[in-house]
Amino acid sequence: MASRADNVASNLNLANFSKATELKNRIWFTLGALIVFRFLSFVPLPGVNPLVLEQLYAQTRGGILDIFNTFSGGSLERMSLIALGIMPYITASIVVQLAASLHPSLMALKKEGESGRKKLNQYTRYGAVLLTAVQGWFIASGLEAYGASSGLQAVVNPGLMFKIVAVISLIGGTMFLLWLGEQITSRGIGNGTSLIIMAGIVAQMPTFVSNLFEGGRSGSISGFTIATALGVLVILVLFICFMERATRRLLIQYPKRASQHGMMQADRSHLPLKINTAGVIPPIFASSLLLLPLTISQFAGNSISPDTSVGSAIVTLNQYLAHGQPLYMTLYALGIMFFSFFYTAVVFNPEETAENLKRNGGFIPGIRPGKSTATYLDYVLTRITVIGALYITVVCVIPEWWIASTGLNMMFLGGTSLLIVVNVTVDTITQIQSHLLAHQYGDLIKKAKLKGRIR
Repeated sequence: MASRADNVASNLNLANFSKATELKNRIWFTLGALIVFRFLSFVPLPGVNPLVLEQLYAQTRGGILDIFNTFSGGSLERMSLIALGIMPYITASIVVQLAASLHPSLMALKKEGESGRKKLNQYTRYGAVLLTAVQGWFIASGLEAYGASSGLQAVVNPGLMFKIVAVISLIGGTMFLLWLGEQITSRGIGNGTSLIIMAGIVAQMPTFVSNLFEGGRSGSISGFTIATALGVLVILVLFICFMERATRRLLIQYPKRASQHGMMQADRSHLPLKINTAGVIPPIFASSLLLLPLTISQFAGNSISPDTSVGSAIVTLNQYLAHGQPLYMTLYALGIMFFSFFYTAVVFNPEETAENLKRNGGFIPGIRPGKSTATYLDYVLTRITVIGALYITVVCVIPEWWIASTGLNMMFLGGTSLLIVVNVTVDTITQIQSHLLAHQYGDLIKKAKLKGRIR
C-alpha cells in the first residue's frame, strides 16, 4: 500500500515548478557549473601540441585510456587541464572506504559521526592529490617517451620543467573539479561528482549519433545495424531504470504503543534492500583491472621487437585480452560478479543494521532480534546480490560483445556509461521531486497558519 507521501508525490503539479524559486536557482547553478566544466575540457596543458595529440591518441584506442577519456568527456584525448577528471578522487574515496572497513583506527573514525566523516574526507582529498601527482607524472613521461618512439612529438619542450608544470596543472584541474562538484552538491541539484562524470559521458553523445548516421549515409554502416543499436540502447535504458528502482522490502514491526484514542497500536515499517547495492563500482573496477595490462602492453609493444620471446608474449596478450575475445569477456564477467559481492559486503553491514533495529525495539516478524536478524539479513542480501550481479553482468557484457562484433567505436553505448547516466538521471529527478514536494508542503503549512490567524 502506498504511503500518503507517495500519493502526494505522484500527484505533484508541475505548475508549482514556476513558483519554486529556490529550485530554479539550484537548477540554473548546476547548469552553469557544468558549462564551466565543459569549457575547461578544451583548455590544453601548457607545452602540449593538440594537433599531434589527436594522432597519438588514435594509436592507443582500445585500452584503459578510452574509459578515462569517456568519463572525462574527451579531456584526456585533448590533454586538457582536467584530463584526469575526478577519477583520482573516486579511486581515493574507494580506497578510504575499504580501509575504514578493515583498519580499526579508521573504523573508529567512521563511527564518530560528523567529525569522523570530515576527517575521512580530508584523508580522501590528500589521497586524491597524491594519486593525481603520480598519474600526472606518468602521463607527462609517457607523452615524451611514446611521442619519441612513434615519431610524433606532442611535447613542444620536453624535460623536467614540462613534467613539473604538467603535474601542477593536472592537480589544480582535478582539485577545481572536486570543488565544483562540492558546490553543485550544496548549492545545486544532485550529486556534484556524479553529475560531472555524467556530463562528460553525455557530451560525447552528439559525436556518437553523428558518426552513426554519417556511417549510414556513406554506406559503411548498414541501416539494420543502426536500427539495432538504437533498439538495444532503448531496451537497456528501460531495463536499467527498472532494475535500479527494484528493492526487496523487509517488514519491520515495532512494539505496540498507545494511540490518541487510547488503543494499543503496533507500528510497521519497511527496510528497503536495493537489488543493485554495489552501484557502478563493479564494472569500473573489473574493466580497469582487465584493460590495465592491455594498455601497458600497448605502450611496451612499440619499444620491444615482436621477434623476441617477450615481444611475442606481449603480442599474444594483446590478442587474447582484446575487446570481444572469449577470454576477455569471461574475465570481465567474473570480475563484475566478484566486485558486486565484495563491495556489497563493504557498504552494507548486517550486524550493524540488526543492532540498530534491536536498539530501537524493531524486529522482523518470525525472526529473533540480534544475531538471528543479522543472519537473516545476510541470507536475504546474498540472494539479492546474485540477481544484482547477474543484471550488471548482462548490461555490461552484451554491449561490449556487440560493439566488438560490429567494429563500431561506441563507448557511449557501453554498460558502464549507461549505468552511470541512468543512475544519475534517476537520482537527480528524485531530488527535484523532493524539492517540489517540500515546496508543496510549505504552501500547505502557510495556508494553515493563515487560517489559524483568521480564527
